[in-house]
Formats: sequence, C-alpha cells, structure tokens
Amino acid sequence: MEKIFRTEIAGRPLVVKTGLIGQFANGAALVNYGDTTVLSTATASKQPREGIDFFPLSVDYEEKMYAVGKIPGGFLKREGRPGEKAILTSRVIDRPIRPLFPKDLRNDVCVNNLVMSVDPDCSPEITAMLGTSIAIAISDIPWKGPVGGVVLGLIDGKTIINPTLEQREQSQMYVTLAGTLTKICMVEAGANEVPDDVMLNAIAEGHEEIKKICEFINSIVAEIGKPKFTYDSADVPEEVFAAVKEFAWDKMREAVLAVDKEDRDAKVDALQEEVASMLEEKEEGLSSWAPDAIYKLEKKVVRDYLFREHKRVDGRALDEIRPLSAAIDVVPRVHGSSYFQRGQTQVMNICTLAPLAEAQKLEGLDEQTSKRYIHHYNMPGYSTGEAKPVRSPGRREIGHGALAERSLIPVLPSEEEFPYAIRTVSEITMSNGSTSQGSVCASTLSLMAAGVPIKRPVAGISSGLIVNEEDDNDFLVFMDIQGIEDFFGDMDFKVAGTTEGITSIQVDIKVEGLSLDIIKQAFEMTHKGRLQIINDVILPCIPEPRKEISPYAPRIISMQIPVDKIREVIGSGGKVINKIIADTGADINIEDDGTLYISTPDMEAADKAQKIINGIISDPEVGEEFDGVVTRLMDFGAFVEFLPGKEGLVHISKLAWNRVDKVEDVLHEGDKVHVKLIEIDNQGRLNLSVRDCLPKPEGYVEEEPRRRENRPNRERRNGGFNGNRNRRNDHDDDDGSDRKGRRIEF
Repeated sequence: MEKIFRTEIAGRPLVVKTGLIGQFANGAALVNYGDTTVLSTATASKQPREGIDFFPLSVDYEEKMYAVGKIPGGFLKREGRPGEKAILTSRVIDRPIRPLFPKDLRNDVCVNNLVMSVDPDCSPEITAMLGTSIAIAISDIPWKGPVGGVVLGLIDGKTIINPTLEQREQSQMYVTLAGTLTKICMVEAGANEVPDDVMLNAIAEGHEEIKKICEFINSIVAEIGKPKFTYDSADVPEEVFAAVKEFAWDKMREAVLAVDKEDRDAKVDALQEEVASMLEEKEEGLSSWAPDAIYKLEKKVVRDYLFREHKRVDGRALDEIRPLSAAIDVVPRVHGSSYFQRGQTQVMNICTLAPLAEAQKLEGLDEQTSKRYIHHYNMPGYSTGEAKPVRSPGRREIGHGALAERSLIPVLPSEEEFPYAIRTVSEITMSNGSTSQGSVCASTLSLMAAGVPIKRPVAGISSGLIVNEEDDNDFLVFMDIQGIEDFFGDMDFKVAGTTEGITSIQVDIKVEGLSLDIIKQAFEMTHKGRLQIINDVILPCIPEPRKEISPYAPRIISMQIPVDKIREVIGSGGKVINKIIADTGADINIEDDGTLYISTPDMEAADKAQKIINGIISDPEVGEEFDGVVTRLMDFGAFVEFLPGKEGLVHISKLAWNRVDKVEDVLHEGDKVHVKLIEIDNQGRLNLSVRDCLPKPEGYVEEEPRRRENRPNRERRNGGFNGNRNRRNDHDDDDGSDRKGRRIEF
C-alpha cells in the first residue's frame, strides 16, 4: 500500500512515496524534491558472504540522460559506465552511511539511486542522499541511522541552505554536509578561500537543518519501518581475542613503535605467525582467527599509545608534521614538474598546458559541459609495496583526483588572463598516509613551475582523531596522520587552502559522527599545518609562478574579433583559415562570441598568424602598403590578394612608371608583388598600385590618357559591340566598370 510523506527543505517541497515502487527491495523510496525525482533502494543478501574480513557495502548513483531530456551520445545511444560525477556522488553518499552499519556484518548490502528527473534548483545528489537514508531506515537492514544532508552556499557572508542554480553561480562555496540528530557524519567542500571560522559557522547552521530532516525520516520509520533482521557476527570470539591479548600485548607495543613502515609491517607479520602457532596449540582450527585478532590487537595498541600516552608510533608530537621536502623541474621537457614528500608519502606531479580546445567535454545531468582544469591521480601497487598490475582508475583514484582538482580551482587564473587548458597528474610513488593532500602540494609546485599565474600557493594537510570508546565527548585530535593512524583512527579530516582561507574539505570517519568541538579543533590544527607547508616548503622552493612558460609548451595568443568578421576569417569552406594554418603552422580556434585563440610552440608563427588575422578584420586605409600575390590576370590589369581573403585590382596603367602594353610583360599568376592601396571607390572596391611603391624616374612626365574615340575599337576587341546591342551594354553608366566588376580605363 502506497504511503506519501511531505515536508519542506529550504522552502521547496520534499515528497516521499513508499510501498508502491520497488516492493521486492528491503527498502525503497521514490523521492521528489521540487521536480527532481530519485528512486532509492536498499537490498541485503540473506546470507553473509564467506571468506571476507570487511562489510560488503556498495552504493551506486545512476545518471539517466532522459532525466534532463537528452539522448546519450555515442554509437550505442545508451548510458555506459558511470561518469566521474556519478562516481563522486556515490562516494559522498557512501561516507556518511557506512559507519552506521554494524562492523561485524558480512551480508552484502547494495544501495542504488536512480535519477529519473532533474530540477536544476533542487540537487539530485542531495535528493539521492535523503532517499538512501529513508530506504535503509525503513528496511529491515541493521543500521543506526537516519542521516540527513544539505548543500551549503555562501553569498555576501550569509549561509544559504540548498542554493538554487542562480545562487550556486554566485556562491563562494559549495559544501555537501551530512549528519545525524546529534553529530556531523560527512563534509565535502569546495570553497573560494573561505575563512575557517566562516566555514565552521556554516556547518553549524547546516546541522540545524539536518536535525529537522532526521526527525522527518524518524516519523516515517515510526509509521512503516520494518524490524531489523538478526545476523551472525563475524567478530573475533571474545575468548580467542582475550588469549591473543594476553600473549601478544607487550610484543605488539614493541612492534608498532617503528618509524619505518616496512620494518613495522615485518615485525607485525612475524608476530602474527607466533599468534597463529599459539592458537593452534590451544585448539585445532583456532589459528584461522589469527589475522583478525592481530588486526584488532594492533588497532587497540596504536589507539592506546595515542589516547592514553599521547605517543605516536614514529615519536612525533601530536601537532608535528613529518619531515618535508620538495623540488621542481624533476622531469625534463614537460611543461612543469615537481616532487613533494611528507614522511614516507611521496608524490610526483606533471603539469601540461594546451589550447582551450583541449578542455574536457562533459556529458551529465548538470549545466557543466566542459572543464578547463583537470587533475588526475594514480596510485600503483608499488607505492605501497604490493605486487599488482596497473588497472584503470578506481573510485578512490577518481575521488582523490577530484579533491585535489577542487582544491586548486579557486586560485587558477581566468581564461582571459591565461588562455590554456591545464592538466596536472599526480603519480603516487610512495604511500603512507594522506596522498591526496600531498597531491595538492605537488600540484601547486608544478603549476608555478609551468608558469601558470596562480593567485596564491595551496597546501593540504589532514588531521586524525581518537575517541574514547566509553565516552565520545572525550577525544584527541592530532595532525598529519600516516597510514597506520588512518587505519586505526576514527577520522581523516583533510583540509586544503591558502594563507587566506579554505579551498576544499573532505572528511572520512569511522565513528558515528563528529561534534562541532572536534571540527573546530581540526580546523585549527590543519590551518597551522597548511601555513607551515606554504611558508617552510613551497615558497622557499619557488617563491612565485614563473613569468615565462616552458619552451616546449604552446604559445597561445587570445584576441577578440568582431562577430561579423568571423566569416571573413574562416572564408568560404574554411579556405582562409586553413591557408593561415598552412602558412604559419599555428592552430586557430574561434568561439561563437568572436574570441579567437592562436596556439603554437613557435611564438614567431603565432605573431605572424595574429598579424594576418588583424589584417583581415581591419579595414585597410588608402596609403597603406602590402605584400601580395597575383591571383589572376586580365587585359586591363591584375588582381592581387594583399591580405587573406582581400583582393584588389592593379590597373595596367599602375603596373610601372613606363608604359605597359600587356599585363603579361610585367606580372604572372603567383608572383609576389608589393602594392599600395590608392583608392577605395564608392562601391567598396579596392584599387592598388605597384608603381606607387617604386621610385619615380627622374624627369618622368605623365602620359596623356588615351583618346575617347579609340574606345569603340577597344569595345569591339572586348566583345562590347554586337549587332543591335547597345554599345554600352556591358558597362555600368558612370563608373567605368563592366558587369563583372572589372575596372576599365577610358
């Protein structure tokens, strides 16, 4: 039986329909926010998956082009693999819901969000997040939700909840926020150097709206929610873990206190073998619990060191960053390159510049159709010492690349200032915690080395968290987490920004939520960290962007031409523009608004192409001289192309200072000739002269014009008199030209 529930968020209606669509799923909700419609479903397997040591949750966000009234491109005309935006949205939905599932659950859980229509003013991503929360909450799947989510904007210092399309274009930030009734579960932000305190206040305001959403979802659960099913726990049996803890606690404390990751891992592996032997001696088959028991023991030891003794495995203080180093120009011939290392996290970054025509084309459900700045992130197996082949990027690689990209967009120059498409690629060569923020720092260095005039350097750093298991108001925040602290801690709070403010945030948590006090401390710690990296590492390495780009990068000239001149520059069938490209070797792209880009590695070629185009779009003035090419000969003169697409006539009398009887005696088609514009007649025709570019002979006397009575004979020779036809039939009345526009001397 269908049930309908209604509320409002940011003044727009939210309508939830259940009980009719998707009845075989464990939970399903058809959610309308404004005219945005998303079908959200949650399904769980009846039995746990064998042989795994993790909770198998998958979250999908499906973008259907019919939602915006489009047919997909390509040969198949069908949606293929998820696009980057869909993958990023799936990750944003996954992060707040995952910590609320039981950690010992091994049943497969699949969440699917099908976007069926899109209202540009009502975010389908937020609609899908709310639909996911409702579908799981009303299902029989064990879960400690619900969660609510909103988007935060900032206009004129005021926080906007779920900004409309028009407001998003004006906003200084775009923050996706999720939380429960009491805590913040997830923050994903891109911002235009927003101060830390402004961001914190916005998060607090957003949480108030989230509380209302959670109360609304709880009212739905109270009416139609199913009882949660029971399951077999996959956790290590208490008696087994107690035996392992008694046997290996002190040995584990000694093993994890190693600065070098490889040394620490080797000691833990050796201890696991000892534990397996001990368990097998106790009872046959118990050794199968050794890997899980060792993981659980190592986690407790690391957390105990941190929380009880404020002691980190590498001996650092809680607010101390690992050793830092950086360099630029580490790869020859590329347009920009850098190296950044923090502890045993190491990133190389390569920057490539290209014409704007190389910007990435996008096909999705929002208004963005292209992006000019692209950041790609690659993390091969060797970066963690694993033997695994290279594959196409997964969700993690796409997510980390997008985070670094979002971090740097606010400081990039405009297209008018710097008319280039820009790609940076982060190659992770060693990974031991927070490679995404290392990518931000390395990208800043390679952009500056490539001569991209960014406003200010951007640096990224992360902070970690340990929460007292007995009292979640008792917690410890610390800076620059390495791998082991990420694995066993409760939070990875990543913040990137400049000296002026925040440009991006991404928060991953393993607990049920964060208080505002935790977030405030994380902001204070990451603010200190990013300033240290900028002032102590980035600026000493390269104090400002280079004034000149690499000699291997294309030189791009941007110019604006009148829209009514575009046709002249292109020419019939592209004849003119293709000739300019052939003559100069430059690539030329023209936008519909008249913006024109000339790109080539050779600056002289770019200047030459610009000079030619300026000649085409400018109106030549009488008295100017040009280098031209003879295009065709007539009895009465020669036509000369003196600018691309522009021809003029050199009359036979203007070929030389002496008398010329035949044009062929002086010029031939294809000859290069220097000419002067001597007249633009009242019909816009251009008359040129060769002789006026030459010195006048000494004692030269102008020859008298031919007598008028000779004209009939000339006309007979030219076919101008024939039987009853009027003798002036082939000539205009006054201007001395025939019907084909050719000039005739009388």
